[in-house]
Amino acid sequence: MANQDIPRGLVPVNRLGGQYCGSIGEYTILAATTGALAVGDAVKQLTTGTDPEGLMTIARATSTDACCGVVVGFVADKDYENQTHRTASTLRRVLVADDPEQLFVCQEQSIADGGTQLTFADVGLNVDLVFGAVDTTTGLSNVEIDNGTTTTPAATATIVCKIMKLDQRVDNELGDHADWIIKINNHQFGSHTGTLGI
Repeated sequence: MANQDIPRGLVPVNRLGGQYCGSIGEYTILAATTGALAVGDAVKQLTTGTDPEGLMTIARATSTDACCGVVVGFVADKDYENQTHRTASTLRRVLVADDPEQLFVCQEQSIADGGTQLTFADVGLNVDLVFGAVDTTTGLSNVEIDNGTTTTPAATATIVCKIMKLDQRVDNELGDHADWIIKINNHQFGSHTGTLGI
């Protein structure tokens, strides 16, 4: 059975060594920050810009950025009640799964995009992410695992994510669009800047 092509960014599943308990932090994405933001997007802490309420400011990460977590929702705002995502250049409070030990499920990009299908030999290696445009209908991210279009899986410690295992579901198998369990390897809140892949 072929895997379905359903990119949705990074979805929290478990915590390394335990169960996911919904641990999140609240952050701000400033109106001066361009670009849309969706649930499932990896985000990074900014060193510029000040939030009037003193919250840490973030922006959508790019393919090789160290990350501070993944968007899981937005604080309700009467000015944006009908939006499924954060539109560009709007001030929003963002809920982020920011635990450095958090695990996520993420789809690998299609081999039609120029990459090479991941295999069990890639488990333990580090991979970058591919940042597609936000799906403004569903409000979900189109971020996927880079399986070689830009960066091939490698042991390099600064690569953003680590492949932990194939997502063990009956509707998921090795092949195009496979879902993998990954961990942010180069995490801004971790005790180190990343670990070597094995």
